[in-house]
Amino acid sequence: MTRTEPLPAIEPLAGVEPPPFHPPADLAWLRQTVEAALEPALPIVDAHHHLFDRPTWRYPVEALNADLAGGHRVLATVYVECREAYRSDGPEALRPVGETEAVERIAAHAARDPQAPRVCAAIVAHADLTLGAGVDAVLQAHRAASPARFRGIRQTASADADPAYARVGARPPLGLLRTPAFRAGFARLAAHGLSFDAWLYHPQLPDLVDLARAFPDTTIVLDHVGGPLGLGQYAGQRDAVFAAWRASIRQLADCSNVVVKLGGLGMRLCGFAFHEQARPPSSQVLAQAWRPYVEFCIEAFGATRCMFASNFPVDQLSCDYTVLWNAFKRIASGCSPTERAALFAGTAERVYRLDLSR
Repeated sequence: MTRTEPLPAIEPLAGVEPPPFHPPADLAWLRQTVEAALEPALPIVDAHHHLFDRPTWRYPVEALNADLAGGHRVLATVYVECREAYRSDGPEALRPVGETEAVERIAAHAARDPQAPRVCAAIVAHADLTLGAGVDAVLQAHRAASPARFRGIRQTASADADPAYARVGARPPLGLLRTPAFRAGFARLAAHGLSFDAWLYHPQLPDLVDLARAFPDTTIVLDHVGGPLGLGQYAGQRDAVFAAWRASIRQLADCSNVVVKLGGLGMRLCGFAFHEQARPPSSQVLAQAWRPYVEFCIEAFGATRCMFASNFPVDQLSCDYTVLWNAFKRIASGCSPTERAALFAGTAERVYRLDLSR
């Protein structure tokens, strides 16, 4: 299920409107399954979420705060770029700094209330690393926009030649992480004290293994357990996909500079299709489906290199926020107290350099 040779860049479909790549959740449907929060005293850092303000999909900070008030003890969150609030003018390379500026304002406002969760306590921004050494100016601009919260960069590499993964607009070329231009920019991250969030699909994981080995001094955070696919040619092939994914995860875990986010399995692209059922799944059902991926990551990386993450509102397609964290707590029920402390807060606190002492 892996490709050893990079394929050419994938162009957007001409004259064809693919299905929504990340469809918004049906909130009325979600309300059919309501659960009380399990273990409400357990401290949590939500290591990955977004905020959307789009014509067909809004998930503003007010919606996030409503989810955080659902019963789980979320102390802080990590915001990850999603192409929101870009600057509308100025140099193209600097336009993503607008997202950092907008999120910094949200985070600063949230920090005024010492009793509230520290929303967006860390910010993972976007920069085009194919600029090579020229990316320094972009990284410096992000730092100026958020001196105390800017922690890392994500440049999405997720792409597959299967039409099931088509989407509107340009997509990254396959093999991006191996290109000299990308690596010239990636090499600048360590000098700026920044980590890299990697979002790619399971057939691309060998590219990330090669990158991690080439840059052992740069912290790499693997998003969404490495994106095991379940649509198109991967539909009905869950055992084969799992075997290929597991082999790559084992190799990646041998790279001590890599940590992994446990989440993202509620996305449409993983093929579980919970959103197509008459009722939303319970946390027990989710835990049963996701347990093999999460448990293998914990086994391979160890709890101190794993962190749970909601990926909201994208994973909201499959369940609400309270049910999601209940599922994670069920999956981790066999872990020791020390392991659970790392999985739910400690790893994210360390990797994103959060101070949760207040």
